[in-house]
Amino acid sequence: MAVRPAGIVDAALGILDAYGLADLSMRRIADALGVQAAAIYWHFANKQTLLAAVSDAILAGQAGWDDQLSLEVWARDLRGVLLAHRDGAELVAASLAVGLCERIPDAGAVAAFESHGWQPDEAGRAARAIVHFILGHVIQEQTRQNLLAVGVLAPPTEALDEEGFELGLRMLISGARAVAAGRDSRVDGSDGEPDVSYAV
Repeated sequence: MAVRPAGIVDAALGILDAYGLADLSMRRIADALGVQAAAIYWHFANKQTLLAAVSDAILAGQAGWDDQLSLEVWARDLRGVLLAHRDGAELVAASLAVGLCERIPDAGAVAAFESHGWQPDEAGRAARAIVHFILGHVIQEQTRQNLLAVGVLAPPTEALDEEGFELGLRMLISGARAVAAGRDSRVDGSDGEPDVSYAV
């Protein structure tokens, strides 16, 4: 039976959602497709390459960036995309760490910072800080989801922490605005209000 890369990724996503990242093995994927593991290695050199493709598939659910999209909306959308797949945040974080992904989740935030006057390097660092917060927050939420599912945790423990996410997001974005305001004051030499072109 011939398999295509897209079919392999779809099968991997199905296994991820059903069993979690720990049980996402090449053998299990091959069994789901009714092929030998060698058929998968024909398309993906190793498991990490396949996981990067799965990460790209997860991040494909992100909304496209446009000038009307605020950082807050972008961040909430990314959180929702990660929560849509079991262990999605952990898988994406691991794949980003090895640099094999084609889709980068901070692209929207980088565009937002650059559109308000940030230099590309600074915009990239600021965007990554927010992405790291989102990934870490969702990893904790999804860990609690898994522990609740197997009975290690029990109600009234809640897996999701909407209020904590919103507070952390506000702190990060407020901090970015403060950094921009401080930079503006140094650039124009004034003690007045910063140039709004640097606001985020």
